[in-house]
Amino acid sequence: MLEVKASHDGKGQRLTVTKAISAGQVFHKIENYHYITEATFSSVQVGQAQNIEEFKYMAYLNHSCDPNIILDTLNFELRAIRDIAPGEELSFFYPSTEWSMSTPFKCLCGAPQCLGYISGAKHLSLHVISKYFCNHHIRMMAMACVTHDLAVAPAELITAS
Repeated sequence: MLEVKASHDGKGQRLTVTKAISAGQVFHKIENYHYITEATFSSVQVGQAQNIEEFKYMAYLNHSCDPNIILDTLNFELRAIRDIAPGEELSFFYPSTEWSMSTPFKCLCGAPQCLGYISGAKHLSLHVISKYFCNHHIRMMAMACVTHDLAVAPAELITAS
């Protein structure tokens, strides 16, 4: 059902599907991964200080600001956001798993809402993050930042209505 293909458009390798996938369908369970101590170009953050690598499929998933799948780090699965046609490239929103990326990059996804530069959820506003599915550890880290900001904010900002 999944196939790694080389791309000739400057975006590197990609993961495509050989059969249609329906919206909401879990089409891959993430297995045969290993935990690593530091984030790398091909790793996926699965907790506040946990990263994994899996070179069969996950290493070939590219980013998009208009993704068609979710990489769910609680259930270790890939799930379609919308219907996906055979031959279509699979992509997810990297900040949905990555707080601060080891290798930020200029985004080439071409989506109308493209963010332009991808460096992790830490560098996005809550407004932007709220438009996407984000994994539990990313939501918790974002909330910790908000809580910290309120704790150190001047009293007049906290009590202002």
